[in-house]
Amino acid sequence: MKFSHIFLALLLLSGGFFTGKYFSKEQENTQITDNQDVINEIPQEINKKSAQVLNKPSLNSNINITSESATIALFEEAAPSVVFITTTSQTQNYWSMDLREIPKGTGTGFMWDIYGHIVTNFHVIENGNIFNVTLSDQSSYEAEFVGASPGRDLAVLKIKAPAEKLKPIPLGRSSNVKVGQSAYAIGNPFGFDQTLTTGVISALGREITASNGRKIYDVLQTDAAINPGNSGGPLLDSSGKLIGVNTAIYSPSGAYSGIGFSIPSDVVNFVVPDLIEYGQEKRPIIGIELLPDAYVTESGAMIRRVVPNSPAEKVGLKGLSRTRSGRLTYGDLIRKIDDQVINNNNDLMETLENYNPDDFIKLTIDREGELYEVELKLTSSVRE
Repeated sequence: MKFSHIFLALLLLSGGFFTGKYFSKEQENTQITDNQDVINEIPQEINKKSAQVLNKPSLNSNINITSESATIALFEEAAPSVVFITTTSQTQNYWSMDLREIPKGTGTGFMWDIYGHIVTNFHVIENGNIFNVTLSDQSSYEAEFVGASPGRDLAVLKIKAPAEKLKPIPLGRSSNVKVGQSAYAIGNPFGFDQTLTTGVISALGREITASNGRKIYDVLQTDAAINPGNSGGPLLDSSGKLIGVNTAIYSPSGAYSGIGFSIPSDVVNFVVPDLIEYGQEKRPIIGIELLPDAYVTESGAMIRRVVPNSPAEKVGLKGLSRTRSGRLTYGDLIRKIDDQVINNNNDLMETLENYNPDDFIKLTIDREGELYEVELKLTSSVRE
């Protein structure tokens, strides 16, 4: 082979070697550059994760609360005033003379004053004679019965507890309540104590029936969840003041369905002082006993009996009587009180609630088909 051919071959080989080395270096540099980009990103990802860990709130850190703070403060302020009531009936076996306690139910109540008076619903304590009150700190006290108004579904108990544990709920005005304003219920639904539910006032002026058949008027309706066990608990406004006493729900199933009712605080404030002082509501009365509506075929409230020494007796009202021959004589049928038409016994009782003891009223009565008007002075249901 000629030397020139050999030299050319060597030159081509060396050129390819250096060219390949050059391209290999370029690729290596490219790979290093690409890897460096990845390496540069790693600390950023680590920093992001580290930041997340550092920014994660600890169990002991203060949570930033905005709109919820008012509700939390309201509950913390009011909860110590709400109590859990257990009602029991104690009976004695006729033959063995053994005593037996029969649970009658549970409910809620709240502190009315610094003297230990507890307000609840009448139906919470109905048919019971032993009452146990548990405070928010789980201390328990046996309570004595003070008074009740079945027609208002209200009752008062009293406990003897240290003064520092007696914290009454401030009283609000239900007459100032508006539809749409916030409402807060605290109670013991299904035995779960110290439960807060929130909602709004859904309607005003509702009508419900008490356990004795009497109508309760001007009741507040709320969608704050009220379940069995909430009965007797407070309904509060956004300032933590009492605007009602939770008393009933409307539900085909017996559980919460979005409609709850509360006795307005103005009624509570009217009735409770009487229950504390007299054991019953102080009402204006005529001094008569009425014949059940089922036995009356005409519109009005018929007098069955006149109470001796009552206003009714003083103006000559008459009840049912029999003649010497045995014929039954109907009692006076009350048709009106002042200008209010009376169609039945319930109308009469509800109309009288608009008056006070010592007020004068005019009665229009039907006596054997003849109409008469008499004026009398109402007296009190409570003898002072």
